[in-house]
Amino acid sequence: MLKTINNGVYPTMVTPFTADNKIDYDAVERLLNWYAGKADGIFAVCQSSEMFFMSFDERLELMKFVVEHAPKGMSVVASGHTADSLDDQIEQAKAFIGTGIDAYVFIANRFAKAGEGDSVFLRNADCVTSRLSGVAFGVYECPYPYKRLLSSETLGELAKSGRFAFLKDTCCDPEIIRRKLAAVNGTGLKIFNANSSSILESLQDGAAGFSGVMANFHPELYRWLCQNFQKEPEKARHVQDFVGMASMAELQIYPVNAKYHLSLEGLGITTVTRSKEYAMTGNQRREIEQMRGMTALLKQYLGLE
Repeated sequence: MLKTINNGVYPTMVTPFTADNKIDYDAVERLLNWYAGKADGIFAVCQSSEMFFMSFDERLELMKFVVEHAPKGMSVVASGHTADSLDDQIEQAKAFIGTGIDAYVFIANRFAKAGEGDSVFLRNADCVTSRLSGVAFGVYECPYPYKRLLSSETLGELAKSGRFAFLKDTCCDPEIIRRKLAAVNGTGLKIFNANSSSILESLQDGAAGFSGVMANFHPELYRWLCQNFQKEPEKARHVQDFVGMASMAELQIYPVNAKYHLSLEGLGITTVTRSKEYAMTGNQRREIEQMRGMTALLKQYLGLE
């Protein structure tokens, strides 16, 4: 039996690094504990984790650590899917699956080059997945190195296999998400919206939850929305208005700003990154500090603190 993937909030987990650019496992454990009670699962070793800037051994070691130290009851989905050749993808996936994750998440752009059609994507996806077993699969419309969005028809073909349980959707278009939801209806594939400005609408249409970068700032607000949008529609609209506006922080330098926010939460996380060489300006820091202050007020309004 494949593991069930929780509905709800899946932060795209950042990777804390030490001042000398090594993975800071003490900080990783503190971050995992910070997610506890605020989120329902973790999307580890993903783009936010800077997986394209890690060696295979680093990705595997990090994945093992996350599985071993994840808070009880939280689903762990993870990727690490960066290889170009299908043979390498298969061999690396076997190692990652062996860590005990609940779902292995493929990056959509690894199965076909820009300009290649969905038939190539589906053929390569079948080639890889048919040689893997023991875990549910996911797919992520990752924007790096190029963004490949899945059509509802292609997603429906994946869902028919019965092996796919997770989609991190990055289309940012409620109408497209509705078509995708219709395409996977009755299957085990759950759609998690990565876009903050449309999260309430997608939940109302049947999406399973949220998996986006902003869950590194205030995951508990998204969790409240997932759990209460039907019971308290007026408050849900207020939460939507805030998280949509706050998501403009994505236009700052990410994941540097997320690490800065997490340092304000007392996690002892540096702003060292491998994917960006950038120091936040004083104004950018103030914007994050002020967003954190408004988050605290909204949590009081919702009775979360």
